[in-house]
Amino acid sequence: MDGAGPARYLGVDIGTSVAKLALFDEDGTVLRTAGRSVPLQHPAPGHVEQDAAAVFAAVAELAREVCPTPADAPQLVAVTGQGDGCWLLDDDAQPVGPALSWLDARAGDVLADWDRAGVTEAIYRRTGNSLFPGAQAPLLAWLDKHQPDRLARAATAGYCKDMVFGRLTGVRATDASDASMPFGDATGSRYDSGVLDACGLAHRAGLLAPVVTPLPTGTVTAGAAALTGLPAGVAVTGGPYDLPACAAGGGVTEFGAGLLTLGTTLACQVLVSTVDKSGTRAGMHLATGTPGRWLRAMPAMVGTASLDWLLALLGRGHDQLDGMLRETAPGAGGVEVLPYLAPSGERAPFVDPAARGQFTGIELTTTGAQLVRALCEGLGYAARQCLEAAGLSGRLVVCGGGTRSLPWLEIFASVLGRPLELARSPEVGARGAVLAGLAALGEPVEVAAWTRPDRLIDPDPAAVSYYEDGYRRYLANQDAARPRWRR
Repeated sequence: MDGAGPARYLGVDIGTSVAKLALFDEDGTVLRTAGRSVPLQHPAPGHVEQDAAAVFAAVAELAREVCPTPADAPQLVAVTGQGDGCWLLDDDAQPVGPALSWLDARAGDVLADWDRAGVTEAIYRRTGNSLFPGAQAPLLAWLDKHQPDRLARAATAGYCKDMVFGRLTGVRATDASDASMPFGDATGSRYDSGVLDACGLAHRAGLLAPVVTPLPTGTVTAGAAALTGLPAGVAVTGGPYDLPACAAGGGVTEFGAGLLTLGTTLACQVLVSTVDKSGTRAGMHLATGTPGRWLRAMPAMVGTASLDWLLALLGRGHDQLDGMLRETAPGAGGVEVLPYLAPSGERAPFVDPAARGQFTGIELTTTGAQLVRALCEGLGYAARQCLEAAGLSGRLVVCGGGTRSLPWLEIFASVLGRPLELARSPEVGARGAVLAGLAALGEPVEVAAWTRPDRLIDPDPAAVSYYEDGYRRYLANQDAARPRWRR
């Protein structure tokens, strides 16, 4: 890109509860990062919302912090963020009420009705994507029934990164990855009218933003420059959303390779060459913007959020996690966990809004450290089930906040029975957004250098054998629990 000084690229990653920005140099080295909490709101049981205006305000503040001088001005601003949910926007990409998070469960009854009517099954066989309560289709259907006035005031039913991209550029658009789920036609380039019809939302088709491949592009407007401190006219790209952005930032480029993200969600992805609409209805096929390349995604609902909950319940801190894992042996003294703790149930590698977690094998001698280890092992088993369902056959990259714990990574490696490549840090999602943005603009970049792993984590051969038996018990516990979920 043209510029008088060294190249600078700004990655914007709006997570579920934290907005993060990272400034990269031309070699992929992170020069500066900053983050802001943007809390979720729970206005009613099952309702999970976010103040979209506060999200953009956080991005604007962080841009001034990460790029404080003219010498830090980026040649590209690349935006990624949380997927799913429903972000209603007006003609100026301003929010029309609070955003509905992907964690929102209010549309559970809508989804249950669609399940009984065969709608969700038909959509999966058509697109390879399974719906869950926080997907945009059931949320839009809920809004259409309960808050049609909000939809009438909206110009777009978009996603988080679409809102930020629209505020920066004035361009109304979305990318292939977000468009894939739930209304995409499995090509990554357009919407499927049959899916809209099946959901009873054909009359709301005008709310869907145009799909631009490989990515939407624009430039920072004068108004956005005044708010963010970014120079007007700087190139901006929108997408992909956080799951495929992390895959790009982790260097997942060959078919069969996968990414495990230990974040708020336990997100598992494998790069595939076809959309498989057969088998058990679960997970998603995310278009990458490149024909013949999809990410088979199995994002379990809860990852590090479940560990946060348990540590808080026990009065322990994250700084104690490594010690608790090191002082306990594989098997956690007989304690076993099904880690389905999200109020909206589970979405991968199976879809069940009624799924709930359980701890078994507890006795008076059970310690807090054993409970924590059992949960960490349970999340390892959940990841294995997701990755097997996604078709993992090659190398596996790992990223996310949970990777700060080496003992936990060693558990994952042993449960999965394979080495883990720790993605180059920090800010893997922002890194992937920049790489995708440069590719969309036709700018050369050394992907291998940008994505070289920080380290390799090998499995413990003795633990691998133990966890093989543990995984079989995990699957048996899962089958035994299903009747209780129905009650």
